[in-house]
Amino acid sequence: MLTFRLAGLLAGRYRSSRRPELFAWSAGLAAYAVAAAAIAWGEAAGWDDRAFRVYYAAGALLTAPLLGAGSLLLAGHRRAAPVVLIYLGLAVGIALAVPIHGVFAAHGIPKAQDHLAFLPARLLAIVANIAGTLAVVIIALRSFRRRPLGNGLIIAGIAAAAAGSALAGLGAAGSAIGIAVGAVLLYAGFVAPAHIPPFIWPKMANR
Repeated sequence: MLTFRLAGLLAGRYRSSRRPELFAWSAGLAAYAVAAAAIAWGEAAGWDDRAFRVYYAAGALLTAPLLGAGSLLLAGHRRAAPVVLIYLGLAVGIALAVPIHGVFAAHGIPKAQDHLAFLPARLLAIVANIAGTLAVVIIALRSFRRRPLGNGLIIAGIAAAAAGSALAGLGAAGSAIGIAVGAVLLYAGFVAPAHIPPFIWPKMANR
């Protein structure tokens, strides 16, 4: 619910400002939230093809590319918008059509290699996640001096999201913690001001 709320706040900012990067970031956080909801669905009702497809589509195929597209749009790369729209159609189509094999365990986040062939879904997820994450990190580093607080939070959010994925082996709780922390840090980074107003200290009278 927290990540959905943050995505909604970004969408509200987009409606008032019409800045395209806010729309992409909102969609990225919404995909992140859907992946978290799919984890809850799978853990509560038992993992099956439906829960896994939603989890894989939102978490593995959509989140990082959408966040990366937002960073590219912020940097003025407007061609990122049509490219990511084409990619979204491809990713959703693959997530819906790709065969899923193997038996799901009752609990524990399923590993992609146990249920999906390498081509096309797993390869697409690897390429898309690398490209999206690199876009976020490189653009954050390039503009770090101009916007240190926001970009520092964005990098920390990406690190927290990666840690959440690494903790997936410990169960849904570990992954959920990483998702929540990552979402908060990313949101804070996206909306942080470019400059922090300095503290104004009372002037000491000369003696």
